[in-house]
Amino acid sequence: MTSKRNIANVIGVVLKFTVLILGSIFTVLPFIWMISSSLKTPSELVQVPPSLFPAVPQWGNYKEAWAAAPFARYFINTLIVTLCTTCGVLVTTVLSAFAFSRLNFPGKKTVFSLFLATLMIPGEMLIITNYETIIKLKWIDSYKAMIIPWVSSAFYIYLLTRFFMQVPESLYLAAKVDKCSDFKYMIKIMVPMNKQAIFSIAILNIISSWNAFLWPLLVTNSQEMRVLSNGLVRFQTEAGSSTELIMAASCMLVMPIIIIYLFLRKYIIEGVTRSGLKG
Repeated sequence: MTSKRNIANVIGVVLKFTVLILGSIFTVLPFIWMISSSLKTPSELVQVPPSLFPAVPQWGNYKEAWAAAPFARYFINTLIVTLCTTCGVLVTTVLSAFAFSRLNFPGKKTVFSLFLATLMIPGEMLIITNYETIIKLKWIDSYKAMIIPWVSSAFYIYLLTRFFMQVPESLYLAAKVDKCSDFKYMIKIMVPMNKQAIFSIAILNIISSWNAFLWPLLVTNSQEMRVLSNGLVRFQTEAGSSTELIMAASCMLVMPIIIIYLFLRKYIIEGVTRSGLKG
């Protein structure tokens, strides 16, 4: 009986690792192929059978792709939008989470429920209403149009509120006895005790803002205001059959985010999983 159970356990472990390995291969292979293709010559891309790695890496493809389109401008726009939206999200998230977790005001539960209800609204509906607002404000083709609508997130507020609620209320009461202001308590106690969660929110928002495509495309008309994801689509049309240049441009778009994720994935995973385990 024991041997049969051991065999079943071994089979289960083997199947689990097999599935994980296959999933990892299917996930990583497209990125490897993209990087490899960006370093190949046009003839290597069409050879049969195809080769996974180039005979001689063509690093000049990156220089040529960078010069073929205004990627420097796209990069600056993307960086400005990403940094501004992330700073805005952190400010609104911390302030809102503190208010929902510690302050008492009329309609607090109702307002928080409405925040959660917005998570069930399809994103397309928000895009329509936000776009109409941007038109009325005459913000089309400006940084304001790409930044201001996304400086707040109901999901991040909900996530950080759960963390803030785990801080013992006795600390807050003791701070009030010592005549500590709410703002000072938030900055000196709440933020340092939940810096990992705040860091996770910042990373998640950076990734989301960097990869934004539809909204910047809707609210911008000139190429000078477009972001990297929009510029890549235009470059793909202009480059035509130059697959190696398209892949090089794609690498320039995704590599910063991949590097950020590889080095900081621990904080993302720990921040989200701790939120699910607490409370």
